[in-house]
Amino acid sequence: MSQRTTYLLVDGENIDATLGTSVLGRRPQPEERPRWQRLLDHAEDRWGQDVKALFFLAVGEELPSSFVQALLAMGYTPVPLSGAGKVVDIAIDRTARALVDRAADVMLVSHDRDFVPAMTELADGERRLGVVGFGEFMAGDLKAIPGIEILDLEYEVKAFTSTLPRVRIIPIDEFDPAEFI
Repeated sequence: MSQRTTYLLVDGENIDATLGTSVLGRRPQPEERPRWQRLLDHAEDRWGQDVKALFFLAVGEELPSSFVQALLAMGYTPVPLSGAGKVVDIAIDRTARALVDRAADVMLVSHDRDFVPAMTELADGERRLGVVGFGEFMAGDLKAIPGIEILDLEYEVKAFTSTLPRVRIIPIDEFDPAEFI
């Protein structure tokens, strides 16, 4: 691994909400949720460097202990937050802006256009930037940031154990009629 670090900023709420509302049309079952270890492994392999993985969580009065323990076991740093408003978005935005002065690469896991200003600020031409999620639900403004890599959580990261019921544009070289007949 190189001396440089990738910061993996995970907006778990956004991914879970998009998966439930937009992809499945219902609350995801545990086996339908992303395998977060695969995401971490993919981030390390893709850019060939160490990853500092931060998983941001909005919590109420009680810490989701079993999920936090699972994140820790995988190598994530859980960031449990409480307060008024969109605490996860606020914390990710602050973290991204704090990384502007560091020689680090950033991979954001979210579809949210609220992160466009901070990610644009990070797009200095020197660092690698990526955004991970479901391509068809990603904010166009995120996709338009100069030099950003768009990574699909299902197709490229392979974070799911089964195929999701998504409708996507299929490049003809990837078309398999067996999927439709």
